[in-house]
Amino acid sequence: MKAMILAAGVGRRLGKDGHSQPKCLLRFNGKSLLERHLNYLRHCQIDEVVIVVGYEAAMIQDEIKALRAENWVTTVYNPDYTKGSIISLWALREYLTAGDDVLLMDADVLYDRRIIERLVKTNIPNCFLLARDFEPGDEPVKLCVKDNYLVEFRKQVPVGLTYDFAGESVGFFRFESAIARRLATRTEYYVVAGRHEEPYEEAIRDLLLETPKAFGYEDITGLPWIEIDFPEDIKRAQNEIIPQLGE
Repeated sequence: MKAMILAAGVGRRLGKDGHSQPKCLLRFNGKSLLERHLNYLRHCQIDEVVIVVGYEAAMIQDEIKALRAENWVTTVYNPDYTKGSIISLWALREYLTAGDDVLLMDADVLYDRRIIERLVKTNIPNCFLLARDFEPGDEPVKLCVKDNYLVEFRKQVPVGLTYDFAGESVGFFRFESAIARRLATRTEYYVVAGRHEEPYEEAIRDLLLETPKAFGYEDITGLPWIEIDFPEDIKRAQNEIIPQLGE
């Protein structure tokens, strides 16, 4: 199994607090988010890590060298990193079509190791992670469940959609090789159509809605995690999440 980490973005919403470096290099208790990802993935015996880089790519390369992970980590450069994250997913097409089961991960998440362990050990071959304890609003990417199937995956839930409950997507996914290949094909559709500003989640959503029974989810409600998008997220990560990680 390979892990693929999306780390090309600028992180504009962090403003001056994060603008000098990629978000995956934000440090908490002396460890970057990237170091934490790699430590956890190594613990889970992941074969190879592929990181999509773009903004300040050299800084990420330097961190990989500092962590002595060059023999295990490959980087792929996305020159269009100011566009939608669908372009970063397109940059991974060679790896998505290589015949491996894959993990796909956002780089800007601080989380408990048990979360990624759940995804690696799950019996669900195409798996989302959801947390029910989320704050309502436009920002969280929601996963809606009806009769134990995922029926929607988007920030904006369509008016009139019926579902049993919703959770927030953690931004980590597991796909078997056949679905990974389909994801590459679907991503190509967006690129060819000129829809370069779309988030990568749209391509995943398309596959989910086409074949909902091919997908499942693990409920990680109660385990600590946070996606870091805004300056206040950095404070919350340090003050609320780090203490729960036992550091």
